[in-house]
Formats: sequence, C-alpha cells, structure tokens
Amino acid sequence: MTLTIRRATEQDAEPIQAIYAPLVSNTAISFELVPPTVEEMRQRILKTLQKYPWLVCEHDREILGYAYASEHRIRAAYQWSVDVSVYVNAKMRRAGIGRALYTSLFEILKLQGFYNAYAGITLPNSASVGLHESLGFRPIGVYRAVGYKRKAWHDVGWWHLQLKEPSANPEFPIELTQAQKHPEWERALATGLAHLRI
Repeated sequence: MTLTIRRATEQDAEPIQAIYAPLVSNTAISFELVPPTVEEMRQRILKTLQKYPWLVCEHDREILGYAYASEHRIRAAYQWSVDVSVYVNAKMRRAGIGRALYTSLFEILKLQGFYNAYAGITLPNSASVGLHESLGFRPIGVYRAVGYKRKAWHDVGWWHLQLKEPSANPEFPIELTQAQKHPEWERALATGLAHLRI
C-alpha cells in the first residue's frame, strides 16, 4: 500500500473536485454558490502551482485530501503572507489527513520564504477551529455576517500562523519551481506523513 503526500498535478482535478463539490452544494463552509467543474478545478490547480504549493494526500492512487496556499492580498507589501486551505474526503476525516497536509504545506512555505499564513473559517466549525489552533494558529478577528448562503448570514473567523520570525530585511519569496530544487524539498513534503493514522 502506497501512502504519500505530493505536489498536485492537473490530473488530480477530478478527485479534488469530487471532495470539494459537496461542501459547496451542501454547506456554508465554502462561500461559492455553484461547484466548479472539473475543468475549472484543473485551471485553479495550474494557476496556483505557478507560485504557491498545492498538495494532495494519496493512498493507493486515491486522493484522500488536499491543501494549498494562495495570495493573501494583491498589494506588494503583502507578498510574504499567504492564505491556506485544507479539505479532506468526507469518509476519511479524523485520520490525521488535514494535519499531515498542513504540516507539509507549512514546511514548503517556509522553504519559499513566506512568513505568515492566514485561514478563514465559516463559523461555527469546531472541527476546523480545533485543527488550526492545534497547529499553532491564533484567532485574530471575525467578519460578522459577511456572507449570505443557504438562506442565512454567516460569520467568518480569521486565524494567523507565524511561519518564521520577522526579518528586518526579508528576501523575496521564491517561486514553487525554485523550491522544488531545494535540497530540503523531499524532506518538507514527507514531514506530514508522521501524522497520518491510516
């Protein structure tokens, strides 16, 4: 049996879409109203991988979950910060997959030179809050009634994780393609595997 955490590819779009679509259709976890198509998901993966990591956890060729980073804000001074998200196959929750993916993701973000990770969580969501806080995220505020979905207004809480100590003269973050050539790339990818309970 093969169990791995690896960089996503465009060929992963279909299983990733299958994990994500029910959360769009049946919950307020995602603020999208219509699930993206497989092709739309493929384009999102390709666009993200131009600069940021997108990882999948795979077991015997089945995608159990995925995590990725994205731009925090457009203005140039924000470039050392990212937003992060993690999603797990509904039948595989509480198996350490979210923790494993995030652990590897954060190690890669450190290799790239990012300093801050932010996560937005539709409230209430005790499982997601618990996961993030167990990994060191700290609450920094709540957007009250910021989104309307499923005939209700929803709050979104924001959490922050410091990836690295602030530097007076930070180097610019490197592209993902550069990070993949780093001698620590494989170690960073494998870091999360110890958290899996499969």
